[in-house]
Amino acid sequence: MRMPLFLTAISLALVPATAIAQTAEPSFSPQRVKADVEFLASDELEGRNAGTEGYEVAARFVATRFEAMGLQPGGTDGGWYQQVPLVNVALDPANPPSLTIGQQRFASGEHILMGAGSRINEAQQSVNGEVVFVGHGFESEALGLDPYAGVDARGKFVAMLVGTPANLTPEQQQALQGVDRNEIAAEHGAIGVLMLVRPQDLQQFPWAMASRYFARPQTNWVDAAGNVGGEEPDSIRIGAYLDQTATEALFEGAQMSAEQIYAAAEAGDLRSFQLAQPVLAKRNIVVTRLDSPNVIGILPGSDPAVAAETVLLSAHLDHDGVDTALDGDQIYNGAMDNAAGTATMLEAARAFMESGTRPRRSIMFVALTAEEDGLLGSEYLAKHPVNPQANIVANVNLDMPVLLYDFTDVVAFGAEHSTLGPIVEAAAARADVTLSPDPMPEENLFVRSDHYSFVKEGIPSVFLVTGFQNGGEEAFRTFLATHYHKVSDQTDLPFNWEAGAKFARINYLIAREIANTEQTPRWYEGNQYGERYAPDAPKAPAPAAE
Repeated sequence: MRMPLFLTAISLALVPATAIAQTAEPSFSPQRVKADVEFLASDELEGRNAGTEGYEVAARFVATRFEAMGLQPGGTDGGWYQQVPLVNVALDPANPPSLTIGQQRFASGEHILMGAGSRINEAQQSVNGEVVFVGHGFESEALGLDPYAGVDARGKFVAMLVGTPANLTPEQQQALQGVDRNEIAAEHGAIGVLMLVRPQDLQQFPWAMASRYFARPQTNWVDAAGNVGGEEPDSIRIGAYLDQTATEALFEGAQMSAEQIYAAAEAGDLRSFQLAQPVLAKRNIVVTRLDSPNVIGILPGSDPAVAAETVLLSAHLDHDGVDTALDGDQIYNGAMDNAAGTATMLEAARAFMESGTRPRRSIMFVALTAEEDGLLGSEYLAKHPVNPQANIVANVNLDMPVLLYDFTDVVAFGAEHSTLGPIVEAAAARADVTLSPDPMPEENLFVRSDHYSFVKEGIPSVFLVTGFQNGGEEAFRTFLATHYHKVSDQTDLPFNWEAGAKFARINYLIAREIANTEQTPRWYEGNQYGERYAPDAPKAPAPAAE
């Protein structure tokens, strides 16, 4: 007979309980990493979707492990949890969304995609208006981008192409990462945003996959006043993605056709103008509220002068739950994404306690909720610190290390932006592992995991994964193509548990190095993220270009 899930979690968490021992070099156990991954990715936890019983069991498991290690509770009211208030917004299945362009009506999922959105006080939404085309929709004086010049977007929809302008250099395109075009549209008074997907974009934007995503309920956090994401609703009331067929309908009768727009985009010669066809967007939603916890453990620093400065070691605990529409296996177990990251974070935390030597600065270990829903747990923690006096000086985030091979290098996405890069490189070298540059800049991974919530609060951060050397590229790309966000991401994959122990050791060394260094990490002078999110913070001289 199976024990109840919570009792199973407790029994696993307490074996073995770790006492603080005075050892020069802590041990790192492949067997412990394996046991943690196997429990967190088990079918019993049903994919650990935020707000479900399976996630709650996973959170209790992590909290019990933290307690057994001897960490201090870092949540609210002296406990292990920071409850994140969430709102779940689903499309009403009885009234599917639609977009009418002129006289042509398109249902969501066919030639347009429309999600549930976040305007939780509007159960029935109907938005109509004229449309202006604004190129790619980015504004930047430094890059000479002024797409709203000569058009009036007030009270209208704006239509813009996905992606970035073709006439920019890769460095200039990277500078636009993280820029919210919806915010720019709202500043110009727009009421809706239409994103235009060209045929050549479909490789990076698979329509069938995107359709399934938009059909799913959308989750966000809410503040005490009921504001989604803690922000007053802006003027953008609704949005949609349009494929080539819908885009052709949108540009009917305009001064340029859809094909001409596509060609102008390729040539980097776009201009903005008013379109002839009005649009009507309709959507009905169903709203439910729930809570889901971040789990927080603290190792206090040993140096009173800097103990209030905190190094954050994070990993998201959630995954994608259960999809009952699938035939056969319906559970997104998330073994690699991100039971592996959580398990290696736990092993790094245990190693700190086994070492018996506290670092100068404090270390906060956090298992984050609702990453898969849009980095929600990390964003809530970044904006609502449990202890405002604990100044977070750096974040090292562990998300989906591919533990399928004996890696000999690591990639720290974001290492080039701050002095965290040399710190990570030096710490990794102690484990005979090299630091490699971002091998997939086209994926924009630096803005796609929990560390980015802290970047937006001005905190230097890196997102650490196993690297491409020694067979890593094939393993990584095969995993992305075959198992990423699929039910096959489970523990019957050929895990290399020794690689899990090695990854835990590297993160232990990195966190200890940051916690003991004389100067806290700093953004480099002139770096786009430091200038955008920490303009008044001290900066370090940028390294000379090689």
